[in-house]
Amino acid sequence: MPDRPVTTVPGLAALLPDHPADPRTPVLHRLTDAATLGELTAAVDDLAGRLVSLGVSGREPVACVVEDALTAVLAMFAVWRVGGVYIPVNARLADAELHEHLAAADPLLVVVDEEQAPRVPGDRTRLIRSPDGRWNSSPGTPWAGERFAPGTALIMRTSGTTGPAKPVVLRHAGILEGVDTVIARLRGGSRGGGGSPPPNLIPASLALWAGIWNVLFAFRVGAPVILLERFDPVHCAELIRRHGIRSTVLAPAMMTMLVEDPRVTDLAPLKLVRSITAPLTPAQARRFRERFGVGVLNSYGQTELGGEVVGWTAADLREFGDAKLGSPGRPHPGITLRVLDEEHAQVPPGEPGEIWIHSPFATRQDGDRVDGEGFLRTGDLGRVDADGFLWIEGRVSDMINRGGFKIVPQEVEDALRGHPDVADACVAGVPDPRLGEVPVAWVRPAAGAAPDEAALREFARGALAGYKVPVAIHLVPDFPRNEIGKVLRRELVAGYERTNAQ
Repeated sequence: MPDRPVTTVPGLAALLPDHPADPRTPVLHRLTDAATLGELTAAVDDLAGRLVSLGVSGREPVACVVEDALTAVLAMFAVWRVGGVYIPVNARLADAELHEHLAAADPLLVVVDEEQAPRVPGDRTRLIRSPDGRWNSSPGTPWAGERFAPGTALIMRTSGTTGPAKPVVLRHAGILEGVDTVIARLRGGSRGGGGSPPPNLIPASLALWAGIWNVLFAFRVGAPVILLERFDPVHCAELIRRHGIRSTVLAPAMMTMLVEDPRVTDLAPLKLVRSITAPLTPAQARRFRERFGVGVLNSYGQTELGGEVVGWTAADLREFGDAKLGSPGRPHPGITLRVLDEEHAQVPPGEPGEIWIHSPFATRQDGDRVDGEGFLRTGDLGRVDADGFLWIEGRVSDMINRGGFKIVPQEVEDALRGHPDVADACVAGVPDPRLGEVPVAWVRPAAGAAPDEAALREFARGALAGYKVPVAIHLVPDFPRNEIGKVLRRELVAGYERTNAQ
């Protein structure tokens, strides 16, 4: 063990020692094992000491190749424990992407599970965790990088669904303020709560901001964490039943998987789901609620905004119920939201435009996505209704320009989903020599169905203007998605172009 002292730093590192559970109480669960607060604290302290012995003294970047969720939790808290900056790297990246990510981050060292260790370039110092939990170090080239600004907590990379992934700097204070704001709103304005909080199921990878944010949320309220590292409908239902979970977060794609899996007959005692990571359509919310009798609350946020910035409260649900089904909710306190037209002028209430948001939880960013007042251009299209609820209508980058006529793909997708033989649909613009772009649809048929393309186009024509009807419809078993279920439209378009070029 190192002879240099380990110093606790303020901020997110305090969430572990501040957890109200008894040290003998399990606070971190997985499908096959659990760790008590005492065991988790001891493991974090041990890893923190090893980080210090390898030169982490404060504000240096430390990367973690995230595969095993327990390794990620240990690395995250240990890095903060010694004042470092945590950088998660998704183990599911291809080797070239993983190397590029590490090169861009330039960490002092890389924390990695034994199975993934050979993928880390040899010039990087590695701290390797074996399957039995032991640590071994492998030296690399001495680090000569720059330290981050004081207060920096972690560097996240955006999902890259519409283009190259971008690094986002997040600070301890901003993350804590964002988490506390959501907690206070859910509790009706109070930051305190009575009784022991229920377990928090984390169905997203801890390589993603959604996964990390919900772990921090759980520790902030003093709740146990249940990690579901790779989403499986049966395992999800089992954990809900085993731990008596009454509310959880799920991505829209996860809800769809649960609805369509015949092995999952109920989700008792689940009563409420908060949707995360991707837009949730009213049709998806309604199918899930009708299948399981579970209420669905949407939400909205981006990594660049520091987390969730729009959401529902229980009071909203009681007052509006199904009338607002599919809306992400209303802005949290401290959040300022604008809907602007192409000339950056405010649109009238109820009219669609691009969403710009000012969030006090985010680190100030520069570039063409942030204006002089600190408003972030989200890239999402939406509108705000008379009651202040936000409605997401698509991505600006997804908008199809068919000879000057603008088409929002989500509108066409919703029309196709209304056909009984359609389980899901995705629409994207493909190049056209005469019109510039035309809409093409990819449809995932309902179980046992084989819909006819001409019939689907005629069905869509009954709900859409003629120029919005897809010029072609392709039946597919599923769509290409990223790890949190967002459809990768660019891959569908690339496949279409390759096929038509042959």
